[in-house]
Amino acid sequence: MPLRSSTVGRETDPTATQIDARWLMAYAAALGDMLPCYVDTASQDGIVGHPLFSVGPDWPVFLNSHGLEGNELLSAQERLCGVHYTHDVINHRLVRPDDELHTTAKVVSVERRRSGAYQVVRLHSSDAGGAPVYTTYYGSLYRGVEVEGPDCCVERAAPLPQRRNTGQEARSISPLSIAASAPHVYTECARIWNPIHTDAAVARRAGLPGLILHGTATLALAVSRVVESEAGGAPERVSRVAGRFGAMVSVPSEISVVIVERSETSSGEAVFFEVRNAAGELAIRDGLAVLS
Repeated sequence: MPLRSSTVGRETDPTATQIDARWLMAYAAALGDMLPCYVDTASQDGIVGHPLFSVGPDWPVFLNSHGLEGNELLSAQERLCGVHYTHDVINHRLVRPDDELHTTAKVVSVERRRSGAYQVVRLHSSDAGGAPVYTTYYGSLYRGVEVEGPDCCVERAAPLPQRRNTGQEARSISPLSIAASAPHVYTECARIWNPIHTDAAVARRAGLPGLILHGTATLALAVSRVVESEAGGAPERVSRVAGRFGAMVSVPSEISVVIVERSETSSGEAVFFEVRNAAGELAIRDGLAVLS
């Protein structure tokens, strides 16, 4: 069935999510990132969430957007073949224990692409007092799905900083081993249940060769390397993370996080990165972390 562009502008009711220290610590542990600011609950300053922790609370709200009028026409198989294509999150501040997040999902664009229908959902979270915590622009590509109606967009994220130089030598290359258990661990610790990552039969029905690591896990691993090597171990400096998902990361395997450039911009220092899978293919392209 087609994806209707008339769904653009429709928004879910707010979903309230209670954040606890256990969830924040588990998310960091799933990445093997044990910075004290993520796990040391005895610290006087307490702990904070990883800069990409938002993907956990966002997930059930994103699923709720599937029921919006115009979205509900997609079949289960079409949804199963949909891929997380782009991700862009603006952190107004990092999540903390005892936060009560109020999150809405709004379809902000539906566009035709050569390979299918591309939809962007904006997920906005505020705290109990109404102050913004983070805003995510979640882009999905539904391969082979047509768009009913004209292309439509009511909102776009602010333009991303662009690389100034190409072809220059990388600032750093960090190889990382991905265990066979990584999708299962990330699923439970992030509280993101998508069976294509943990159920071999479902993965085969989706046309995958086997289990693959979540794109957000790959992105989060790269952000951890950025925090470590470019932000002095201070995750609160990461005000924005963006990237495009590409080649699959099978398990077990290895990836390489490549920091390709760092430059000053009007919104902060922009760190550009990419992630390559074991075959050297780009699993994440156009990766960006903005440091305030």
